[in-house]
Amino acid sequence: MAKPNVISKQELLEAAQTCLAEKGIEKITLKAVAEQAKVSQGTVYYHFRTKEQLMIELVQSLCDASWQSMQQSDRTMEEAIQEAKERCEYHSVYHRLFFSSLAASFHNKENRMQLGSMIQQENKYLSEILRARWGQSPIKNISMDQWGIIMNALIDGMAVQALLNEEFPKEDVFTALQVFFDFMTNEVKP
Repeated sequence: MAKPNVISKQELLEAAQTCLAEKGIEKITLKAVAEQAKVSQGTVYYHFRTKEQLMIELVQSLCDASWQSMQQSDRTMEEAIQEAKERCEYHSVYHRLFFSSLAASFHNKENRMQLGSMIQQENKYLSEILRARWGQSPIKNISMDQWGIIMNALIDGMAVQALLNEEFPKEDVFTALQVFFDFMTNEVKP
């Protein structure tokens, strides 16, 4: 295989993000990324064998940046919920990219494992945020790791509903989610 031009994988991911923003998810191709980055298609193929691999790595890059930002700033559960709320939109590029990559990965074991690993990492980060907030699980027999999975499932489920329903009551639902976590922290009486 030929060596790539002098461009990093990260620079190609940034070019892919630009393509995504300008052209939309349906029209992003490896060729479009190559044109955006001003490199040959072979250079893009050197780093990404398929469009699906590019999409998954783009999702990974976006997730990593989000979680690194949260870890560096010692964000609270309220800030994590606010960030999730901001991405929960009918036209959410992030969630369309994530769920499209998820659906495409079912027939590719390597991609499926990579996405599974990303979700496990998100569960872990959420468990850590909850542990910092609660100290220990507020309900006996539910571990902090299980709470991280539950929180991630709630947020992803709301994202799916927002993608499918332009009238999704985001403000009300995220307010209810905040009340739920305040209740679990015994800050609100039932």
